[in-house]
Amino acid sequence: MSKRGRRGAVVIAVVFGLFASLLVASPASADSIRDREYWLSDYGFTAAWNTTRGAGATVAVIDTGVDGSVPDLVGAVTGGTDVSGVGSPNGQTPVGDDNAHGTMVASMLAGRGHGSGAGVIGVAPAANILAVSVGFGVGAVDSDDQIAQAVRWSVDHGADIINMSLTRNTLDWPPSWDAAFLYAMQHNVIVVAAAGNRGSGTTEVGAPATMPGVVVVAGVDRNGKASFDASSQGITLTVSAPSEDLVGAGPGSGYFQWAGTSGATPIVSGLLALIVAAHPGISAGNAINRLTATARPAGDAIVYGSGLIDAAAAVTANVPSVRTNPADDLKEWIRLNRRAEATAQPAPSTTAKPTKVPEAGAAPVSPFGSVLPSIGALRDAGLPLVIYLVFAGLLSLVIRGAVRARRGQTSGRTQGK
Repeated sequence: MSKRGRRGAVVIAVVFGLFASLLVASPASADSIRDREYWLSDYGFTAAWNTTRGAGATVAVIDTGVDGSVPDLVGAVTGGTDVSGVGSPNGQTPVGDDNAHGTMVASMLAGRGHGSGAGVIGVAPAANILAVSVGFGVGAVDSDDQIAQAVRWSVDHGADIINMSLTRNTLDWPPSWDAAFLYAMQHNVIVVAAAGNRGSGTTEVGAPATMPGVVVVAGVDRNGKASFDASSQGITLTVSAPSEDLVGAGPGSGYFQWAGTSGATPIVSGLLALIVAAHPGISAGNAINRLTATARPAGDAIVYGSGLIDAAAAVTANVPSVRTNPADDLKEWIRLNRRAEATAQPAPSTTAKPTKVPEAGAAPVSPFGSVLPSIGALRDAGLPLVIYLVFAGLLSLVIRGAVRARRGQTSGRTQGK
């Protein structure tokens, strides 16, 4: 299998493993759906709705597709596409084995409910959804390339926020993601990703949750404590949100109970939609700063990030402005880890292969500029250089001794004559 093929296989295996662990086979009772959404009041969303319900904000859901015909999502999906080649052009035909996932995510984010207080209402019930269907393990296009294409399409079609309830389950990511995610951040689009679930084998966060500038969502139980099975841990966590005892609408008219950071992620994406709607023109850096500055501290940052989200405070609190830009972090990472070889030779002809671009782990640049050799060069050549210097020194001493002895012999013969 090619390197490119192996990358796709990694994504597919992890996505299916993560999603399958989240779903419960039997739908929940429709009569009690709204009562099950404890996060709406416990995390300040109902209070935040006094200021905004997310009207005017657009969130792209890059997932298995969103069924916009679900009663709770009627009017919510305002655009979409399919990048897998096997879905419908508007992204509303769920694809893959776990095809309910994208609809469930979208319902938690921007569900409208239906009737009189029935069904799922999302945390940002007036926000718009862009449905971007990705075929994890299906379709003619490599899964990594599908993600890159989906991100770019979302930016070009008006997304303020991109929700990615998925994980590659590897610390690294393909270079194509560098350009796509940087493109999003440079266009003031916020990218939100799930940390993953230990119960599905993700013991530490994986890409895109390892990428600089990405908002990474960890999960907690109903008591606000880190979820052992339904959340992973790592130094890149941004905030925590509920990831257990969740409920969402699936394709058709069913409701499902589930658990995992795939459900916590749209809660945070929806909160960012409220922030964007309440503060028109806000930069991505300041929106993220509002999210983190108003979070309630919960413990170790490796477990909780900045803490538990507080929707009411994030929307209404007086938070000083900052100049941070997520794109700067990713751009710096790319500069350090994807730079071209310093000693690349010019191509001898137009048919020559391009110079290889090293990935993470390339030799560091010398802090003294181009006058002295790099630290990496000194490190790699250090042992032979020492040996040569010692040998040269010993040889010099031997030669000098021989010369002195010869001079002494010559002087003695001269004096004896």
